[in-house]
Amino acid sequence: MTRPVITFATDFGPSAPAVCRGVMFGIAPDANIIDISHQIPRYSIRDGARTLVFALPHMPVGVHVAVVDPGVGTARRPVAIRVSRGDILIGPDNGLLVAAAELLGTIEEVRVLENKELMLPVISSSFHGRDIFAPMAAHLAMGTPLADVGPAIDPATLVRLSWPTATIRPGELRSVITSVLIFGNVTFAGTPADLEAAIGPLSVGRRVHVEFTAHDGQAETHEATVWAETFGGVPVGESLLMADSEGQLSFADNQGNAAARLGLAVDRPVRIRVG
Repeated sequence: MTRPVITFATDFGPSAPAVCRGVMFGIAPDANIIDISHQIPRYSIRDGARTLVFALPHMPVGVHVAVVDPGVGTARRPVAIRVSRGDILIGPDNGLLVAAAELLGTIEEVRVLENKELMLPVISSSFHGRDIFAPMAAHLAMGTPLADVGPAIDPATLVRLSWPTATIRPGELRSVITSVLIFGNVTFAGTPADLEAAIGPLSVGRRVHVEFTAHDGQAETHEATVWAETFGGVPVGESLLMADSEGQLSFADNQGNAAARLGLAVDRPVRIRVG
């Protein structure tokens, strides 16, 4: 029999995920638990949602547990979402799960996790990853019917995140930093097609000007850079603008940390124009 797949993503850091895995293995000893990330920025539901969008399409069909849950212990709902591909996503109803669920297929069923027989005997107010989400995921992976977890709810009532978008203007694209990656690359809202609509064709080596608007105590910063196809398209240490692996606009330094060098952070407004 094929081993059941459980994927796992949190903002927990190094030790708490091991506790949750222990709970899962206690219920589903043959499970293939795939750790997507436990270094999602603390409390950042949007970063967690992006992590799932990036990773889940490449995962086998299975049960996907995600916990970025600053509202743990409050009235926010713990939910299970079943999609047409056959996956079940488990986590808090705070916007974390929906974008990835819809990327995997049509949302066909949503249930609130209420069956205490499928949870740990004692439910804390601060560690639902261990007490609710991990055991529920393991039981589902072992074949427990989804209907057993709790009552069905209307998918339209799920919490959804708002996502930043780019604004096309003649000669200029207005955007915002949507993520900062581990190497210091920053991702912008918008695609190369959006930028071309604003400033014209993007040929390799074309000069562009990136303006990071003053924001949250940071002074305005300007960067003259070039459009490139890959990091090695510019000398080591120099900056570039390119499309990332997901087709979004990305600003980076070749073998450097652009975010640290310029003091860049998520939600900072950006303007890109002809260099």
